[in-house]
Formats: sequence, C-alpha cells, structure tokens
Amino acid sequence: MTRPEGRLGRAAAWRLLRDPLRGRRRALVRIAAWSVVESAPALVGGLVVANAVDRGFARQAPLAGLGWLAMLALAWSVRVVAVRRLYPWLAAVVEPVRDSLVRAVVTATLVRAAAGERPDPAGAARLGSQVETVRRLVSGLLRTMRGAAVGMIAAAVGLTALAPAVAAVVLPPLALALVFYGLLLSSLARREYATLLAEEAVAASAGTALSGLRDVVACAARDRVAAEVGAEVDRFAATTRALARATAARTLVITVGGQGVLLALVVLAPWLTEHRLTAGQLVGGLTYVTASLLPAIRTLVTVVGDWLVELGIALYRLAEASRTPPAPPPSRAAPPAGHDLRIRGLTFAYGPHAAPVVDHLDLDLPEGRHLAIVGPSGMGKTTLARLLCGLDRPQSGAVLLGGVPVTAIAPDALRRRIVLSPQAAYVFAGTLRENLAYLRPGATDAQLDAAVRALGLGALVARLGGYDAVPYGLSSGERQLVALARAYFSEASVLVLDEATCHLDPATEARVETAFAERGRTLIVIAHRISSARRADLVLLMDGPRTVCGSHDDLLAGSSTYADLVGQWAVPTSDRSP
Repeated sequence: MTRPEGRLGRAAAWRLLRDPLRGRRRALVRIAAWSVVESAPALVGGLVVANAVDRGFARQAPLAGLGWLAMLALAWSVRVVAVRRLYPWLAAVVEPVRDSLVRAVVTATLVRAAAGERPDPAGAARLGSQVETVRRLVSGLLRTMRGAAVGMIAAAVGLTALAPAVAAVVLPPLALALVFYGLLLSSLARREYATLLAEEAVAASAGTALSGLRDVVACAARDRVAAEVGAEVDRFAATTRALARATAARTLVITVGGQGVLLALVVLAPWLTEHRLTAGQLVGGLTYVTASLLPAIRTLVTVVGDWLVELGIALYRLAEASRTPPAPPPSRAAPPAGHDLRIRGLTFAYGPHAAPVVDHLDLDLPEGRHLAIVGPSGMGKTTLARLLCGLDRPQSGAVLLGGVPVTAIAPDALRRRIVLSPQAAYVFAGTLRENLAYLRPGATDAQLDAAVRALGLGALVARLGGYDAVPYGLSSGERQLVALARAYFSEASVLVLDEATCHLDPATEARVETAFAERGRTLIVIAHRISSARRADLVLLMDGPRTVCGSHDDLLAGSSTYADLVGQWAVPTSDRSP
C-alpha cells in the first residue's frame, strides 16, 4: 500500500477526520468551555504562590500563606469537576468519528466491489484495526493535547499578568522552539512513514522468501533472493537512521528551548529581584515555568511527535481505502422497451489465457417465462447469473434487456429491473420490516402480509414477534426465506435466484418458486433440485462449452448429460428445513 502523495493526498486524509467533526460543533464548543475551566490551576497557580510568599511567608504570616495556597487547592477542585464534565462530551465527538470512518471505508469497498474490484478480506481486517487506531488516537489527542495546549495558554496569560519581565524572558524562546519544532514535524512525519513502509517491505520480502524456500533452493536462487531481502533490510536501516536523526533534532530543539529558559531565569534572577520583581513574583514565575509551561510543552512535543504523526499515517491508509472509482458517465442508452431477455454470442473468461466459462451463448427468454439453469458444478452457472445481472462484463456478445445491453443501463436503473438473490442469504442489521422492505421502502403492513402469506413466512414472523422485531437466531433456511421475501417484494421485472433455496426443504422451495412464478415476472433459477427444473418453462443445461436449452421432457429425451444429471438428483438426500 502506498502513500497518497502531495497536498491532495494529505487533504483527503485529514478530510476524513474534519468532516465528521464539523457535525459535532456543539460538543466541541462544550469541550472548549470546560477546557478553559479545567485550566484554572495553570492560570492561577503562579499568582497564588506569589501572593503566598509576598503576603504570607515573607511577612512571617504562615497562616496567610496557607490561606493563599488553599485557593490553589480550590482551583484543583474546580479542575476535577471540569474533567468529570468533559469526558461525556469527548465521547460524543470520538464515537461518531469512528462510525463515520467505518461508513466511509465500507461504502468505498462496496462501490469498488460493484465496479469489479475484488475485495481483500485481510486488507479489510487491517482497515478495521486502523479505524480503531484512529479512534484511540483522536481520543488520546483530545484528552492530552487539548489539555496541554489550553494549560500552556492559561499559564502564559497568568505569567504575563504576574510578571511581565519574566514573561519577556520566558515566552519568546519557548515560542521560537515550538516554531522550529513545527518546521521539523513534516520531515519527521515523512521519515516515520518511510520507515513504516520499509519495515512492511522487509516483512513481505522475508515472508515470501521463507514460504518459498524449497523453490528457492531448487532453482538455485539463494544468492538472488538473499540480495533482494538484503536490499530491503538496508533500505529499512537507512530510513531508521534518518528517523533517528530527525528525532534527535526534535529533542535538541525542545531541550535547548526549555532548559535555556530556566538557565536564563537563574542567571537573571538577581537583577530581576533587585530592580523589578519581588521574591514572590520570581517564585511565582518559576512556578508557571516549571509546573505548567515546560510540562505542557513536553506533553505537546511527545503527543504531536508520536500520536499526531501516527494519526496522520492511519488517516493516509484509510484515505486510500476510501477512494472510489470515478462515476461512470451517464448512460445515453434508450430505456428498455419491455423486459424480454435476449443473449447473443455471450462469451466470458476469467483471464485472457483462460478457457471461456460461457462460450458464444445464444438464448431468448420472453418476459414472464420461468427458466431453470442446470449443470455440473463449476460449469459457469453462477457466472451466467452475474452476466445476466450486469455484474460482470463479457469479452464479447451481450445480454439484452428490452433490446438494451444490460451493461449500458445505468446501475441504479438496472438494479430496479433485475434482482439477484444469491446462495449466501444476507439479513441486515435492523428490524424484520426493514429487511423485507429494503427494496421497496414505505411498504404497508397489508403489502407485507401478502408477501409473507405467499412465501410461507407467517410462522417465522410470529416467532420473532412481528415486523418491528430484530431477527435473531435464524437458521440458514430462515435467512434464505427473509432474503427471498426481500427479492419477492421488490418491483423488479427479472428475478434471478442463484441457488437461493438450497437450505429449504422441497415443499417450501416449491411454494417459493411457485409464488415467484405466479407474479408474472421473469424468473431465472439456478436449480438445486430436479423439481426446480420440472417446474420451469425452459431448462438451460450448461456443460462446459456445450449448452442445450429446451423443456425438461425434451432434454430428458435428447440429452444423455441431462438424463445422467436427473438420475443423480433422483438419489434420495436428506433435505434441510428452514
């Protein structure tokens, strides 16, 4: 996986975080307000210490000094209340960010899969981990970086109010150190990302070499493979050294800036106390520097240098995963004139050198007919179903719906006309009503009742507790019934069932197919049992490059392959029930 380059890549990465945050402005305002309250000890700490010294301990009045210090304890109590109020608002920001990232990644993955890109299950797992990494880092940054930044500003304000002379000595060098650090940050991020990529390259190269070690030895390629792996290791070592140099420069800048400020105060302390400051003001100024400013800067440097860089890397990865192919140009094809299906010279292979799975297939299927597709396993039945639905593009030939190639119909319009119900039955999160009416939003209970009666889902609906219940504990057959009811309830004119009834018993399967056929829409069934072929108007036998189409009786009499297949189907099997 490569890094999105340039400003556009960085903008796309950070947009993933910025967009969901824009919708949480109320929570962010509350966080900012409570952060100001949380910074009370940083704001008044030095002032309280200065007054405790000048008005208490320096005047031999310890009780007065302790009274001033009690105010500092009160400020810390206020901070505790603010922190307690902050955390619910932090959660109100962080969790929607995670949800937004998951939605973006899943949506992009589905869009690319629909465009023909094969999903990577291992990559999807890694993306899930990266989304959780972003959630963890955003949470940590809001907790830590926010507090440090607001505390540093509060301490700077308090120091300026208490002792402008000390502020003039302290604040410019610290600001200069932060500016230099900011200039180094981009280089640090680039080198850390380069180190990560080099480390992944070493792991991939070494893993490939070890998994193919026998072949490497057999082909006498040990020197070549060792050189390739060694080159990746050398590259990783070089990037690691570059990262170490950048980290050392970062540490040097902050160390010189922070410790230099303390050294300057120590050197100038006699002059400051003699001409400008009281002892309490000097001690209070040192309190601001040592208790608030320097710890806040160290926290910011650590958090920005580690967590923020890591967050940027994770967002780069998610931005890559969230890319979507450009939208296809609007279809200029005329809308289909009817819903007849015609297949002309259809040829499809899974590679330029692979044998065709579908080879010059011709077929006419008038609107409202019932077709069963049968054949031995691996003969291309599911491939043909995908071609009929426009999910795959043939190398030659076409599938015509109403005289228009399905690949020329706009995807949204095509999905309204052709519905595919695969063997893997998907029951989505949500209520039973949302599942059944997914392809027909706004359906009434009466319409749902009619579909449930037609397909025999009454017992399932009753067991779950009605349409507004959330489906749970469904068997494989029940999941298929829900998916079939969803397809049945759609307004598509062509329904393709790709072994979508394989987990149903024969009686339920017959009821489902009959209900689909009685609606008068074109029904294409990849048959799981001989009974499905007997119920169909036409049967298409696929046996490698040879295809034969006709009625069940015609094929039984004229095709030995079909007769053998029917004989295998006739062997008693244990049917599964929903």
